[in-house]
Amino acid sequence: MRIKKYIGLFFPLLIFSCSVKKFIPEGEQLYTGSTIQLESDLSKKESEEIQTDLEKLLRPLPNSKLLGMRFGLWAYYKGQKEKPGFINKFLSKKFGEKPVYLGQIQPERTSNILLNRLENKGFYFSSSIYQITEKGKFANLEYQVRISDPYILETYQILGGDSLPINQEIQMLMGRTIMKKGSRLDLDELKKERERIDRDLKARGYYNFNPDLLIFEADTNHYEDRKFDLYLRLKSNTPIKATFPYSIEHIYVFPDYNVHLDNGDGDTVSVSGIEFIQKPEIFKPELLQKYILFREGSKFNPEISRTTSNRLSNIGNFRYVNISYDVSDTVLREDGTYPLKANIYLSPLNKRSVRAEIQGLTKSNSFVGPALLLGYQNRNLFRGGEIFNLTGKFGYEVQLASGDREALQSIEMGLTGSLVFPRVLFPVPVMNRFRYSIPKTRISAGYEYQNRTDLYLLYSYNTSFGYFWNVNRFVYHEFNPISLSIVNLARTSPRFEEILNANPFLRRSFEQQFISGMNYTFNYNQLADPDRKNAIFIGATVDFAGNLFRGLNALIGSENPGSIFGLEFAQYLKGDIDLRYYKKFSAENVLVSRIFAGLGVPVGNSLSLPFVKQYFAGGPRSVRAFRIRALGPGTFMPQDTNMGGFFDQAGDIRLEGNLEYRFPFNKYLKGAFFVDAGNVWLYKENDALPGGKFTNSWAEELAVGGGFGLRLDIQLFVIRLDTAIPLRRPWLLETGPWQDRIWLGNRDWRRDNLVFNFAIGYPF
Repeated sequence: MRIKKYIGLFFPLLIFSCSVKKFIPEGEQLYTGSTIQLESDLSKKESEEIQTDLEKLLRPLPNSKLLGMRFGLWAYYKGQKEKPGFINKFLSKKFGEKPVYLGQIQPERTSNILLNRLENKGFYFSSSIYQITEKGKFANLEYQVRISDPYILETYQILGGDSLPINQEIQMLMGRTIMKKGSRLDLDELKKERERIDRDLKARGYYNFNPDLLIFEADTNHYEDRKFDLYLRLKSNTPIKATFPYSIEHIYVFPDYNVHLDNGDGDTVSVSGIEFIQKPEIFKPELLQKYILFREGSKFNPEISRTTSNRLSNIGNFRYVNISYDVSDTVLREDGTYPLKANIYLSPLNKRSVRAEIQGLTKSNSFVGPALLLGYQNRNLFRGGEIFNLTGKFGYEVQLASGDREALQSIEMGLTGSLVFPRVLFPVPVMNRFRYSIPKTRISAGYEYQNRTDLYLLYSYNTSFGYFWNVNRFVYHEFNPISLSIVNLARTSPRFEEILNANPFLRRSFEQQFISGMNYTFNYNQLADPDRKNAIFIGATVDFAGNLFRGLNALIGSENPGSIFGLEFAQYLKGDIDLRYYKKFSAENVLVSRIFAGLGVPVGNSLSLPFVKQYFAGGPRSVRAFRIRALGPGTFMPQDTNMGGFFDQAGDIRLEGNLEYRFPFNKYLKGAFFVDAGNVWLYKENDALPGGKFTNSWAEELAVGGGFGLRLDIQLFVIRLDTAIPLRRPWLLETGPWQDRIWLGNRDWRRDNLVFNFAIGYPF
C-alpha cells in the first residue's frame, strides 16, 4: 500500500512538472500531428496497407511523447532559460527536442506528396483536402483523401521476338512473374518484376546483365474502364555482351593471398579442374576444393558464388575471402557463351596465437579473487583448416561479504583442449548435402581441479565428440553423440559431511561419478538480421545420459545395472527451451521478453540429477534480485546459513520469465528497467528440502524482483551493472511474501534488499 501511495503521488507531480504549454511563445501553436481519413472502395486489408504507407509520408513529425508527456520538448525549453543550471543543460543536451510549430507545416506540399504516392500505386486522379484543428496553444491536421479506382492489368507480354537468346530466356521466366492479370499499375511492383528477371537471368549465366536494361510500357488506349496492357522490352542501346550468358573457363585459387606481394609465383596444383597456386603449401588442395561449388564449364551463378564464399569463410582460417570474375576472352564460344575466369583470393589469419589474461572476479554470492587464463591456438594444424585450442586456468576466490555464513575459499585449476575439423568426420561422405555451411567436427577433452577449502576436493574429467553447423544465418544445430564426464569427490571435510548427511539428495548428486550420454542443441535467432523491426530467439536443448549403459547391462544380465567398470553412472532425461521476443520501438529502444523452462527427470538408479547438471536460479542472468544459487528449490530456505547452505539450492525443474526495457542515454551508455520472476523445484520429494518439490501451486512459489541497470556498450563487449530489489520471497509464503515497503534511506533495509550484479554482456 505504501508503494502504491508513493506512485500515486509521483506521477501527478511528474506530469505537472513536464507540462510545456506555458513555454510556447505567443503567436505560435505547437504541432501535435496529422491523421489521414481515407475514402475508398478497396478491401479493408488493402485500405489499411495504403493508409500505413501514406502515414509514413507525413512530415515533419511532431514532438515525441513518453507516457503521454513531451519530455524531450520540456527538456529543450528548460535548457533555453536565461540561467538553466547544470541539470537543465544536461537534460536539454541529451534529451532535448526542438519544438515543431504549426507554421513549419506545409499541408499543400504534403497533399501533393500523398497524391503522387497514390499515382505510383496505380490510383490516378485521386483527391486530397486538409483541415486544421486548433485548440489554444496546440494544433493538428487531418487529411481527407479520396482514392480513385486503380488501373488494372489485362495482358502482359514480351516485345522483341526470339532473335536473341535472352528474349527466349525471359519468355521462359514469365511463368514466375508477379505481374498477374488484375494487378494494379504499381511502380514498386514493376521494380520488383525487373529485379526478379535480373536475378533469374543472372542465375542462368547472364553475367553482364542489369535491371536498368529493361523497360516497361503501359497502354491504356484499348480500354475505357481503367485497364491497361503491359509490355516489356530491352533498351535499344543494350550492349550485345549483356544478352549472352557466360560460363567459367578457368578457376584459380590463391590460399595464401597477400595484396602487397606477387601471388602468381607459387607452385600450381590442379584438382578437379581447379588450379591452386601457393608456395609453400598452406592448405591441402584436395580438401579445399570440396568447399568450391562451381567447376569449369558451369555457367556463372551469383548465388552459387555467394554460397561458396560463405563456405570458405566458415572454415575459420581466412581473414577475408574474395571471389572475382574476369572476362577472359571477347570471342563468343561455340556453345553460345562468353568465357569467364574465376579468381578466389584467400587471405589467411595468423596461424598461431598465444593469449594471457588476468581477471579480477567478483560474483553475486560475494566471492572475489584473481584468475589467470593462458591460451594457445593453432589454426590450420594439419593444413586442412583444423583449429586446435589449449586453455589453462588458475583461480583463487574468497567469500568476503558472507553475511551470517562463514567465509569460504576456493582454488580452481583446469586444462581444456579442443580440436575442430572444418568438415564432417563420418564413415559415409555427407559434405555435399550441405550447401550453406559445412558442419564442423569438434573433439574436446578437459580436466578440472576444485578445492573448496574446509568442504571438499573434487576432480573432474570430461570429453566429447560432436558436430555443429549453420543451416542459414538464422538456424544453428549442435549434436554431440558422445559426451563423457567422470567426477571424483576425492576428499570431504567433517563439516561438508554434515551437509551431505542432512541432505541425501545432495549426497546422491555428488556420488554419481560417471555421466555418459548425448545432447542436441537448436537455435533460431532472428537477431542476425539487423534490419528486422521485431525479432525472436528460440533455443532448445535435449540431454540424455545413462540409457545406453543401462540397456547393455540389461542385455548381459549384469548384477549391478546401475554401474559400469565399477563406477556408478547417472541416468536422466533433460530438456529446456528458451523463448525471447525483441520488440523494437526504435534502433535502441527495445522491449525484451523472455520465458525459460527446463525439466530434468532422474530415472533408473538415479534419485536426482548430477550436481553439475542441476538448475540454479538467481544471479546476473536469472532472477537478479536474488544472489546466485540462493533461490529455491520451491519455498525452501536453508536454516543454518553458516554451513554453506547454497549447496542445497538447486533443482531438477526451472521456470523463469523476464521483461526488460532497454534505452540509450548516449552512444555508449545504455539503461534498462527490468522485472524477473522464477524459481527451481525438485522432481522428486526430498525430506531434507521441505517445500522443494514441484506441485500445482508452482505459480504461488515464484520469486519476483525488479530493478534498474546501466550498460557500457562499446560494441566489442558490454559491461553491465544491475541493481535489483526482491519484490516477492517465496519462502515467506505463509507470512506474506510481497515486499511491503521501499525504504532506500534506511541502511539496514538497503543491506538486506539491494542486490548488485556485475557482469559482461547482456543477460539475454
